[in-house]
Amino acid sequence: MQGTVLGFDQQSRSGAISGDDGKRYKLTGSSLGAGVTSLRAGQKVDFEVANDNEANEVFPLSGASAGAGSTGEKNKVAAGILALLLGSLGVHKFYLGRTQTGLLTLGAFVVSYIIHDSIFTLYMMLGSFLAFILKSGSFLVMAGIVIVSIIEGVIYLTKSDEAFNETYVASKEKKWL
Repeated sequence: MQGTVLGFDQQSRSGAISGDDGKRYKLTGSSLGAGVTSLRAGQKVDFEVANDNEANEVFPLSGASAGAGSTGEKNKVAAGILALLLGSLGVHKFYLGRTQTGLLTLGAFVVSYIIHDSIFTLYMMLGSFLAFILKSGSFLVMAGIVIVSIIEGVIYLTKSDEAFNETYVASKEKKWL
């Protein structure tokens, strides 16, 4: 039978599957098929029914077992590398589907860069203290964005696949980090 994982708690190794027949089935860590280490909510699976309400021999239909480096649609390694290399432009946020924070990051960096570059010209022409303050402030904004992006990249790369998926892919709550 086939169905969809309603939830799977990695620590208690238990969860539930909604079968295509409309019934719910209990899921335990011992129910998982050979080589399957975990499942994620919303994942399509194939399973056998035991004792009328228990799933047995559960295998993901996606072709790769969850927890094998892939977290469904989004990969933590790809997100981490994007954050480390192109994080100042918000590319990792766009990759994770967080368009608003991606636009905010991109906009803040581009505006700061434009101010920093144009103030440099103004500063060289006028030598103004205000130009120096604006130039310094825009540099601090750009540096802050780069530092936060590096921290995010490290966080993505050090989280477990399950934690990354729950926090950044499956979660409806859009956190900054």
